[in-house]
Amino acid sequence: MDIGTISSAGIGSGLDVNSIVTQLLALERKPIQLLDAAKSKLDTQLSSYGKLQASLGAVRDAARALTDPGAWTPTTVTSSDAAAVSAVSSGNSPPGNYAVEVTRLAAAQSLTSTTLPSPSSVVGTGTLTIEIGRWFTNPPDFTPNAGLNSISIVIGPGEDTLDKVRDKINAAGAGITASIVNDASGARLAIRSRDTGEENGFRISVADDDGNGGDGAGLSMLSFNPMNGASQMTQAQAAANAALTINGISINSASNTLTDVLDGLTVRVSRLTAGPVDLGVSRATEVIKKSITDFADAYNGLVKLMREQTDYNESAKTAGALQGDRTAVGLLYKLRTLAGGSTGATAAFARLADIGLEPQRDGTLKLNDTKLDSALGRIDDLKAFFSRDDVGTANDGFGTMLRQFADLSLGTDGEISTKQASLRSRIDGISERTTRMEDRLLLTEKRLREQYTKLDSNMAALSSLQAYVSQQVTQWNRSTGN
Repeated sequence: MDIGTISSAGIGSGLDVNSIVTQLLALERKPIQLLDAAKSKLDTQLSSYGKLQASLGAVRDAARALTDPGAWTPTTVTSSDAAAVSAVSSGNSPPGNYAVEVTRLAAAQSLTSTTLPSPSSVVGTGTLTIEIGRWFTNPPDFTPNAGLNSISIVIGPGEDTLDKVRDKINAAGAGITASIVNDASGARLAIRSRDTGEENGFRISVADDDGNGGDGAGLSMLSFNPMNGASQMTQAQAAANAALTINGISINSASNTLTDVLDGLTVRVSRLTAGPVDLGVSRATEVIKKSITDFADAYNGLVKLMREQTDYNESAKTAGALQGDRTAVGLLYKLRTLAGGSTGATAAFARLADIGLEPQRDGTLKLNDTKLDSALGRIDDLKAFFSRDDVGTANDGFGTMLRQFADLSLGTDGEISTKQASLRSRIDGISERTTRMEDRLLLTEKRLREQYTKLDSNMAALSSLQAYVSQQVTQWNRSTGN
């Protein structure tokens, strides 16, 4: 539409075409404004149901956590000397007490070479053969690990300095690691088993390119084989297993971290003990208590939200977006009825109030710490109270009932999902009607502007004719002397 043409309407006759058309269109727009208001209200209701959906989902998650068997088995571990003996629970270790006494720590075999002037000092060429296995003494004897092959490391020209021999050993993956120790006397090569334990000892045989594999010259300086007297390296630490007792039972371990000795516990020994160290495994009641209070918080959040959305605020003189909404009001009623009811899941507790979650007049749950702490002393009954699943009977636990309630309400055919679908459908319907009415309004505006512009032109022409006739009459009167 040509805005310039529209704005010029009324010039000829003085008729205010724009004002007339605008006022007529405002009347025509009233039904659209009513539809916009209705759509805005529906949008607000849909948003409110989205909040209810999220809040009920939080209750479902909190209830599901209480129906998970794993939620009722977490344990914590205490030690009378954590610097010597400590333990970590996987969460399902049974409660108990253990006396642990450590008489030997697991160790890795460690060797050191003779001292050379610097890390870049030449050692010599040849071949190192590394075998992992177990040493026996009196007389010295070595049994290779049947599951591991020996590793041969060729030291060639240009690779025979102390630091390059170290790098060749570390790159070979032979089950040992090498490092250089520097001090005031010079540089030494230190070689250590990668893993602790008697079965992870090692021996080093040398085929020295200087033709003598038994002396301390050339590559032979790195030999360690007490069986044939060809040992030029010094053993600083023999490979050893940890030795300890747990409740008087002897335990032998290749590692100082024991993962399969006590159910659900990983025990770590760090130093020798002068006597037994007490490990105590107990239920982590604080963890369980938090799961219960998290459930109560999620429930209270949902109830408060539903009350805000369905009530009338007398002081603010405002109504909730879902006031009078039968679906929302019905859900709140069902929720409060469920929380105020009872269960036959256990004879110890029948209602939420019995465990310290006391229903209030506004539908929320108030925490009674004393009652809840007392209930935590009967953990098996408390577990049944929340998690028992008796296939939809009166013996279902509260966690099970609330989880099922949420699942039904949030499901594809549930009340919330159905209501949301209905609101979206109504919103879409209004949008379509509004679009059609806006299209008709454009046509109406075009028609009105054409009509009033034509009227303006006609009135301007009549006004011109009137002025002409008046002029002619005046001239005629003058010519006749009248």
